[in-house]
Amino acid sequence: MTITPNKIPPQSQDRQPALESEMTPRPEYDDPNYKGSGKLQDKVALITGGDSGIGRSVAVYYAKEGADVAIVYLDETNDAKETQKAVEDLGRRCLLIEGDIRNESFCHEAVQKTIDEFGKLDILVNNAAEQYYEPSIEDIDSARLGSIFATNIFSMFYFTKAAMPHLKEGSTIINTTSINAYKGNASLLSYSTTKGAILAFTRSLSQPLIEKGIRVNGVAPGPIWTPFIPDAFGGDDVSNFGKQVPMQRPGQPKEVAPCFVFLASEDSSYMAGQVLHPNGGVVVGA
Repeated sequence: MTITPNKIPPQSQDRQPALESEMTPRPEYDDPNYKGSGKLQDKVALITGGDSGIGRSVAVYYAKEGADVAIVYLDETNDAKETQKAVEDLGRRCLLIEGDIRNESFCHEAVQKTIDEFGKLDILVNNAAEQYYEPSIEDIDSARLGSIFATNIFSMFYFTKAAMPHLKEGSTIINTTSINAYKGNASLLSYSTTKGAILAFTRSLSQPLIEKGIRVNGVAPGPIWTPFIPDAFGGDDVSNFGKQVPMQRPGQPKEVAPCFVFLASEDSSYMAGQVLHPNGGVVVGA
């Protein structure tokens, strides 16, 4: 059953990134009724932030569709191993790559490890991000600004550059942006700004890569119950999370992952530079 806002108790975590294993209730990353049909059979996907939240769900759904996956994460090893087990239980391989995506050298190493393990790369999912609650612009210092841009947008440049020599016609790149790129969010100023940059990156990158037969698209989730929430908000604010959208509840990762399947598969063969909006019914501009 999909959770509703009043079933989320007040909670917080004193680490960034937060751990999915310590969330109450646990996010729902898999729908047992979802049956794969080989849409990504024998493809290889690299997913940043694949240890938990949306990234974990994408890894599981890709495995259901026949793909092997490499997941990149910072230091949430237990969460990453849980994702790995879920993928392997579906009969696919899952490579764990731990490191800091703010470091360009690491991003290149992660891509190379994927190639060394699987022999190719078909799908790049730029999903990892960090987020901070900021009541005022005065709360944002240069260190935080540098960190959030390095994690949320610079890493997408790093991974895409590293992946390009290995991508071929039919490959796909999918970037996770946010509803906040369209609506803005006064209390998530730095995060929302990076997500706007990701939207521009997605649209701009898509155009020259069309000539290479590589499609670039994005997904802009609304309020989704992931480890982002207890580490960014915490306390009573968490129990109200998601009530602001027309559906009056937070979404689950499993409600977002099918968008990534669609954009990675031939079902979206006539789409490039576009963004899908699993956001609980909020109508946003193009």
